[in-house]
Amino acid sequence: MEDDEWELCNDDGFVYRHKKRRISSATVIAPSSPPPDLEAEEKNRRIRKKRTLLNIRERYRREISLWDNLSYTLRDIQLKAQIKREQRNQQQHQRNLEDPSEPSSSQSTDLAEQSVDELFSQVEAQEAIIWDVSALCHVAEAMCKAQEEKWKEIFMDLPTWDSPRELMSALCDD
Repeated sequence: MEDDEWELCNDDGFVYRHKKRRISSATVIAPSSPPPDLEAEEKNRRIRKKRTLLNIRERYRREISLWDNLSYTLRDIQLKAQIKREQRNQQQHQRNLEDPSEPSSSQSTDLAEQSVDELFSQVEAQEAIIWDVSALCHVAEAMCKAQEEKWKEIFMDLPTWDSPRELMSALCDD
């Protein structure tokens, strides 16, 4: 009688015995839940999938527009720097064309003034570039913080204390 209640199992060479499971006649005859509606489940899955993909697409569109804005701003900075460089080169060229007949002592003074003026203009241009890049960095930092806050909110608001199905659906939707 005792041998009828135990069953030997071989699990990849590990042999053990456990109690036999008895199937009650009530569970065999009448299942506790009705069969799942496969069409409704498939329709709900498609709706969730579509909603999730639309959310992802919208997030990508917003992020792309922000990166485009940063790219255009950086391009503007480069154009401004190039225009200032060209203006300095033109001014220097005009000075060289206007003063070729002056004596050498005044030319050396003019060259020193021109080099100081050129250095000042370079410093001003570099300062403008630094301010523009700093502004870009602040914008990028704000974007990163916003994204980080969004992710924190998504993961902190998960229904972890609800049923596992609700948790999985929340993870799949976001």
